[in-house]
Amino acid sequence: MVEYLVSKLRNQFVMATLSRGYKRKTRGYALANANTTALEIGDEPMQFYLKFPDVAIAVGEQRILAIPQLLHDRPATQAIILDDAFQHRAIRAGLNILLTDYSNLFTRDFYLPTGDLRDLKSSYRRAEILIVTKCKPDLTQIEKQGLIKEINPGANQDIFFTTLVYGEMYHITTKQVFPSDTKTEILLVTGIANPRPLKKMLEEHSNSYHMLHYSDHHIFTIDDLSEIRQKFEKMETSNKIILTTEKDAVRLVKFNNEIAELPVYVIPVRHSFLFQEGERFDNRVSDFIKNFKTTS
Repeated sequence: MVEYLVSKLRNQFVMATLSRGYKRKTRGYALANANTTALEIGDEPMQFYLKFPDVAIAVGEQRILAIPQLLHDRPATQAIILDDAFQHRAIRAGLNILLTDYSNLFTRDFYLPTGDLRDLKSSYRRAEILIVTKCKPDLTQIEKQGLIKEINPGANQDIFFTTLVYGEMYHITTKQVFPSDTKTEILLVTGIANPRPLKKMLEEHSNSYHMLHYSDHHIFTIDDLSEIRQKFEKMETSNKIILTTEKDAVRLVKFNNEIAELPVYVIPVRHSFLFQEGERFDNRVSDFIKNFKTTS
C-alpha cells in the first residue's frame, strides 16, 4: 500500500515515507541514499528506495523524533506516509488508512500472542479509511455488503476492497522479463509472513512448484544460499527457475556474484481496487493533502 500511495502521489506532491526499519542492523534515524543496503534500513524501505529513488525514504524507531530530522533533511516535503504506524499514538496522523486481510478480518482475529492484533478492535474507529485487502478478484456485491455489515464502518469512514495482482517476472540482476507463456518448474524462495496468495497463484498458473519458506523479514545467509542451490539442483527437469518476491530480492542481491549464474526471478505484486473504486480512493487521499490545514 505504501508503494501504491507513493506511485499515485509522487507526481502531485513532494512525498516522503517513514518506516521503523524492521530487522535492520542499525538503530536510530536514517535516510536512504545510493549506498544504502537493506541491512541498514530494512527490506521494505530498501524496496521503496529502489523503486522511487527520487522520494525521501527514511527509517526511525521513534517516529516522533525521526519526523523533525526528515523535515530538516528534506524541507520541501509536503506529505509523509507513515508505514505500519496506526498503533503508535505519539504521532497524530491526519489521515489513517487501516488495512485488514480478507482471510483474517480484524473482527475475527485475536490479540497477541494468540492472534495478530496489536491494538483494541474498537480502535478501527480512529481510521478515516478502511481497506479489506487480498480479496478474491470475483468478490460479489452481496459478499461486499456482508463484509461491510460485519465491519460496521462509521458514517465518516470510507471502506474499500482490493485484490492482489501479480506482474511480470523479471531476472533479479539483469531485469530481463521471463516469457509469460513458458511452462516451467518453479522453486519458490520466500521470507514473507503470508505466502498463501502467492502459492495459490502458482498452483493456478504453473506446472508445479517447490518451496523454501523462511521467517518473515528473514536475513539470508550464505548457508541459506547453499540450501537454495541444493534444492534447485535436485529438481530433475532442466526447465526450471527460482522465484522470489521483491521484498525477498532486496535481501538476496548482496549475493550478487553467487546468484549471477542462477535463474533467479522476481515477481512484483500490487493492490488493485475492486468495484472500480480506485479513482475514488486516489481522490480521497490527494484531496486530503491538498486541503490539509494544521490546527493549533
